[in-house]
Amino acid sequence: MKYIFIVSLSVLGLVACSQSGESKDGEVVSKIAADGNSEAELKQSLKEIEEEERELAASTTTMSFDKTTIDFGKIKEDSENNASFIVTNTGKNPLIIEKVDVSCGCTTAKKPEKPIAPGKSDKIEIVFHPKVGQLNDQNKTVTISANTDPEVQVLNIKAFVLKK
Repeated sequence: MKYIFIVSLSVLGLVACSQSGESKDGEVVSKIAADGNSEAELKQSLKEIEEEERELAASTTTMSFDKTTIDFGKIKEDSENNASFIVTNTGKNPLIIEKVDVSCGCTTAKKPEKPIAPGKSDKIEIVFHPKVGQLNDQNKTVTISANTDPEVQVLNIKAFVLKK
């Protein structure tokens, strides 16, 4: 949203910046110095940007999690460790989890495939499988991208991995 706001200000600035010139009959006219776009075209661009911003605001929501860190405690290398984060739609529009990224190949995550209705919850399933030799303190992240403001939420996974 900040990007759209900055672009809007830039377009307004371009509309305000003009250079004068003379027409053939000696009348002074204003020419907009905005990559050849007329003032009407710039105003239309601004209108389109503002509409996109309204649509984006109308489609965003908020979310909360039951926890932001899963601590598996002491676990063995080459073991499968399952847990989940419960996500709740705390906004007024459907929550769409677009993407779930993990910071390591030893971790997998499964996101809800359907939108989560306002006031409802679902889970993001996590599997942490430390590889052989991946010992001691382990800290991994799960990055959730959704139609929220802010768009990204980072969750954490911790464990102390012992030799098998």
